Amino acid sequence: MHELSIVKDIFDTLNDHYDSQIEDVAKVQITAGLLSNVQPVLIQNAFDAFIADNKEYNDIELEVLVNDIVAYCENCHENFEVKYHKFVCDKCSTPSSTIVKGNELFISQVLFKNK
Repeated sequence: MHELSIVKDIFDTLNDHYDSQIEDVAKVQITAGLLSNVQPVLIQNAFDAFIADNKEYNDIELEVLVNDIVAYCENCHENFEVKYHKFVCDKCSTPSSTIVKGNELFISQVLFKNK
């Protein structure tokens, strides 16, 4: 399960950036594109398992945002949403392999507890 290694990487990043403030983190939001092979349910399960083994992170929540796949049409010079994994422009039916959005995976927001 690669989700557990992703969760470990999330906490490694949090510790690198917020070492002395890690106990003040309330929520971590990650953004995952549909092509990133991250399933929200599986990443949540991996997050919960990691928290269970690392009680110091017990109060931190996870939120997963999923981005649709967006490609660029060279013919129309416009972006279009990829539906049903068909990388074909809605307007002109030209196939495209230029992905604009949808393969990303990153920490998009870290929220801290109000003190």
